Amino acid sequence: MYVNNCPKNLGEDRCVFHDHLGRFSFQPRSENSLFGPSTATLKKLGGLSRNLVVYDGEIYRFFSCMWLHANVIHLLTNSLAILFIGVKLEEDFGFLRIGLLYVLSGFGGGLLSCLHQDESQQTLQISVGASGALFGLLGASLSEIITNWTLYTNKCVSITMLILVIGVNMAIGFMPGIDNMAHIGGFVAGILLGFILLLRPQYGYVSGPYIAPGYELNHKKPKYQCHQKLLWVISVVVLFVW
Repeated sequence: MYVNNCPKNLGEDRCVFHDHLGRFSFQPRSENSLFGPSTATLKKLGGLSRNLVVYDGEIYRFFSCMWLHANVIHLLTNSLAILFIGVKLEEDFGFLRIGLLYVLSGFGGGLLSCLHQDESQQTLQISVGASGALFGLLGASLSEIITNWTLYTNKCVSITMLILVIGVNMAIGFMPGIDNMAHIGGFVAGILLGFILLLRPQYGYVSGPYIAPGYELNHKKPKYQCHQKLLWVISVVVLFVW
């Protein structure tokens, strides 16, 4: 990786075209033909590596790796997927809950990826990308349909389409060079977090502030159904054990 004004190209032949870029860093195409950082650069900038986490204690790599991408195509596909899935979830549940779910799912994906990395090949293995967090959003979408089942009208259509999307993306994960363990870890974390963070009040529930003064409900429904509470407890326990 070079930065602008690199010593051997001072003068008329500059490393970049515009002076206003200052010390902007860039990667020579010879080191990554798909327009992205080299493995060494990704490792330096926070890519996930088992040895650096286990032996050097660099825990921050579980979080930093999800903001890095291997090339332009990797970045664009993840960005588009997150827009299609994440925007709808954020509209329904707010940026705070979805942001927390996104980051924790990415951590879960990084954790499983790290556990399955081969120590004998650490010089070659660096895991980066938002795919774990993206699969967390997919998993949370699935658990959101399950836990809020009574609120959906086209239940079967919604869950069938979602399972189809998940299956296709999981299948793509088995291609060479793709860290499917991060996908699986993020997906499982997303499902569990979805049961915890994405509960909706059941149909017919009326919140106290919205009840007219002097009016009493004869059969006031509880805010959440029994299966929602049960799934919430199970998910909390599983995440704690994990």
